[in-house]
Amino acid sequence: MHQVPELHEAIAAATNTFHSLAELDVQVGKAADLISQCLRAGNKLLVCGNGGSAADASHFATELVVRFAKDRRALPSICLTADSGMLTAAGNDYGFDEVFARQVAAFGVAGDVLICLTTSGKSQNLIRALEDAKARKLKTIAFLGRDGGSTCGIADLDLLVKSDSTARVQEAHQLLLHVLCEIIESRLDE
Repeated sequence: MHQVPELHEAIAAATNTFHSLAELDVQVGKAADLISQCLRAGNKLLVCGNGGSAADASHFATELVVRFAKDRRALPSICLTADSGMLTAAGNDYGFDEVFARQVAAFGVAGDVLICLTTSGKSQNLIRALEDAKARKLKTIAFLGRDGGSTCGIADLDLLVKSDSTARVQEAHQLLLHVLCEIIESRLDE
């Protein structure tokens, strides 16, 4: 049998990245509090990202609307990357930097939570969405990678995965999102 060293290297790197997430224990608790309070109050989540982070945003919203581990009420979560017509119209008419901010303006109300995912922290469309959300009194959470980029510090709460590998950051974001799903489901069952 031929061994694949890349697999073993990827597992080791992912394991190291996952172990570093223990440093985010307090921030994850705060994120769970923000999301739980939002949903208990009858508000909703708006979730967005670009590329692989867009797929992660869709995955998270789906877990909340449908179910994660057990049957429970549907939880209001809108993925702002899901509507291609809206994205392309906003991009065409206002520029790509405004595709999420425009939707925050349409759907966001005070008490909602905007969750942005970015591995680089450099996406202007996410920065604009966070700025617009804060102006409208939404709570904000940013899932970040690397050093957080220019997005770091804009949101009410940053969950920064300190890795320079996009793949490891995305894997870590997925784990954090799943942990939040578990916490939210158990809290809203109480």
